[in-house]
Amino acid sequence: MSEADLKRRILAEVQGELAAIEQAIEANLAPHVELAREIAGHLLFAGGKRLRPLLMVLCSRLCGYRGGYETTFSTIFEYIHAATLLHDDVIDGGRLRRGRPAAHRIWDPPAVVLTGDFLLARALSIAARAGRLRILEVVANVTEEMTQGEILQLQRKGDLDLTRDEYLRIIRCKTAVLFEGACRVSALLADAPAGAEEALGRYGHHLGLAFQMADDLLDYTEDSAALGKLPGADLREGKLTLPVIHALARASEADRRTMVGIIEQPDFSAETFAGLVSLLHRYDGIDHTRRQAAMEVSRAKASLDFFPASKIRSILMDIADYALIRKS
Repeated sequence: MSEADLKRRILAEVQGELAAIEQAIEANLAPHVELAREIAGHLLFAGGKRLRPLLMVLCSRLCGYRGGYETTFSTIFEYIHAATLLHDDVIDGGRLRRGRPAAHRIWDPPAVVLTGDFLLARALSIAARAGRLRILEVVANVTEEMTQGEILQLQRKGDLDLTRDEYLRIIRCKTAVLFEGACRVSALLADAPAGAEEALGRYGHHLGLAFQMADDLLDYTEDSAALGKLPGADLREGKLTLPVIHALARASEADRRTMVGIIEQPDFSAETFAGLVSLLHRYDGIDHTRRQAAMEVSRAKASLDFFPASKIRSILMDIADYALIRKS
């Protein structure tokens, strides 16, 4: 099935959930300071897939939850996601986000950072409404791990010796833990058995890894119109991802020198970048990353075997497949 057909099939099943999530994101934002609303809204309402809150809603229903609070609690994971994007763009000096100028290019960076802090606090405040310590622990752990992942990535910025294992640790902390957290909290909200929480935690973990690997591929396979940011943005920001790490380890001495030369000049031209992409293909960086992402998708889908076949389980399977083949 094509990317477009799979996307249409998923959207046809979750239109109502996505509309409710959109309303909840706006209704629960509630800052007392208008500037915080403006900055947060600039990012939150610029599009976005709403994948993390959608996972929370779908997984809670997979566990049989009918309490009516899953949509409100799903906003936790969109607010955390938005906070990290605001912070990331300030740290990296990003120019575009979701096709718009990054927030720090419109407002003072300190105000953008503080708005990110507000969103994290808002997420914790909503989590506390559940009155369950375990839910609050999971959400707090997500923010802790994501922050450490950002620090680790910053520490290794531009490091050509970054290993595959270090890369995996970074994307686990920065991406997979948020997916896993959304799925775990859904089981906790539903008072599902421990086996369900663990199965959904594994699903979210492997889906998050696959999603980030696929995202890292897009930087080398799609154009700015599809990405909503400049191609090669990761390299311009000093971030080495799996396609580059794998190719560097396998390149001839001459081609490695060429690749390093491109990586070390962040203002490379489109023609130079195209040359790098050609080398990534030559040394299997692109296809290797795609294979690794496909393996994580298979693991995510296998985790759902804990649950009996159902419409919602099928949607979650489709979401895992879509994470691998998406174009944006």
